[in-house]
Amino acid sequence: MMAKFSCLFCICLALSGAVWAVELRPEPDYGPVAYEFHWAVNDPHTGDIKSQKETRKDDKVAGQYTLIDADGYLRTVDYTADDHSGFNAVVRREPTNIKIPQPEIEHKKLIATKILTPALPLVHYAPKAILKAHEPSEGNYVSVSGPTAQYKY
Repeated sequence: MMAKFSCLFCICLALSGAVWAVELRPEPDYGPVAYEFHWAVNDPHTGDIKSQKETRKDDKVAGQYTLIDADGYLRTVDYTADDHSGFNAVVRREPTNIKIPQPEIEHKKLIATKILTPALPLVHYAPKAILKAHEPSEGNYVSVSGPTAQYKY
């Protein structure tokens, strides 16, 4: 019993020493963070028209993106984000004269076909069972045909 206690005590001591050995260092300062980017797509064949621009200085981000919705409206979103106010967006929708190309729909005629063979019954009625001890007075017996499953373990 004493051996178990001393072994447990040694393990706890080793783990506590490992925890105390971790040295905490402050996060290095990488200097001010700043970037600016923009991109745009204008494909009149597919109707894919969109753009985005964004700038960041330290912890303040500001940007705008635009796109043409499926109904032909121009959606413009101006957004800002910072530690004090969080994320804020102002969305505007303006009508345009841009026509979005719609895919062509092939109109196919559906032809009803006649069913020449009658549908097979799913349930087969079996004749009344002959019981020697007790024969029920009325009622039909039903057997359902279908695949059977066999499980072997």
